[in-house]
This record gives sequence, C-alpha cells and structure tokens, in this order.
Amino acid sequence: MQHPMPNIDSLIERCQDGDERAAETLYNHFRDQTFRLAFGILNHWDDAEEVTQDSLIYALTNIRRYDPKRARFSTWLHTITVCRCRNKRRGRRWLLLSLTTWLGQGQDVPDPTPNQEHQTIKADLRSDVWQAVQRLSPPLREAILLRHWAEHTCKEVAEIMGCPLPTAQSRLRLAHQQLRQTLSASQRLNLSDFGEEVAP
Repeated sequence: MQHPMPNIDSLIERCQDGDERAAETLYNHFRDQTFRLAFGILNHWDDAEEVTQDSLIYALTNIRRYDPKRARFSTWLHTITVCRCRNKRRGRRWLLLSLTTWLGQGQDVPDPTPNQEHQTIKADLRSDVWQAVQRLSPPLREAILLRHWAEHTCKEVAEIMGCPLPTAQSRLRLAHQQLRQTLSASQRLNLSDFGEEVAP
C-alpha cells in the first residue's frame, strides 16, 4: 500500500515548533534518498548508514536554521550529507588497506539491515551503470548523483558542492563523457536512470 505524499512545508513548520511526530515523519520520508546519496558517494554500506543518520539528526535538530526562501529542504539536507560524506571519506583513507586485510579474501561483510527496502536498494546498486558511476572521481560522482538521482537543478548541485555553476556543469558533462566511454551501447540505455539520454 502506497502512503500519501506528506506536505513537507507543513511538516517543517511543525518540526520548527517542536513537534516530534513531524520530525519523525520527515526523518522517515528523507531517509532512503539520503542513504542512496551517501552510499553513492562513499560506496560503503555502514559508512552510508552512519552518515545518513548523522545528517538527518543534525538537520532536524537544527531545523530552525533552515530558511525555505534560500533553498529547498532537500537541497539543505543534501548539502549537509555531502559535507559529512567528504569528512567520512577523508577519515577512511588510511583504514582501507588494514580493513581489506582484516576481512580476508572471499569473506563477506554481514548485512546489518536485511529489510525489503534495503534489499531493493542493493539490487539497484549492482547494475553496470552504477558500477561505472562508482569508477568516476569523487567530484564527478557527486555531481551526477546530485543531478540525476537526487534530482537537483544544476544551480542546486553547484550550491551543494560549493562550487561555481559553470564548474558543476563542467563536471556533469565530463561525467557523461566518461560514462559513454566506459559503457557498451546496450548498457548506455540504462543511463536514463540518471535523467539524461546518452547517444551511442
């Protein structure tokens, strides 16, 4: 059964007035899309879970700082998420080798949340297109995920990434160029998942 779309503006106002139920509804509504963005940037399940929770809790705790006249709530939230992903990515660099050794060859990391929604997300992330996106450099990966998965405008992408609009547009063009070079003709059809048709 599909739940009706909540009135986000009304929920934000209620949350700013201290309504805990409204805060919980906002958390649940934005959780999966925040997780998808975090996982897209980090490509690490546990880190994405941590960043998702941290970002949402920070946003809802500081909800009175949010100004709807300056940005959409999702833009504000995703700015927080990208910032925390960058911090997490920097903090993990020195751990990668030791973690690989500790896990050993052929061992799988246990899935801490095997519910249906997360299984669906995992299935989406196994696609060839997704793997190609993961091979992009972090700035290009951030840009394409924000534009075509989180559905932000180019202007919002620039705001979230903290760069000029022409830089964001350049990163998007370069990302698509690299994906065209990486993917086969049949795989390119799946690039429509990222909101832009890529010609052969």
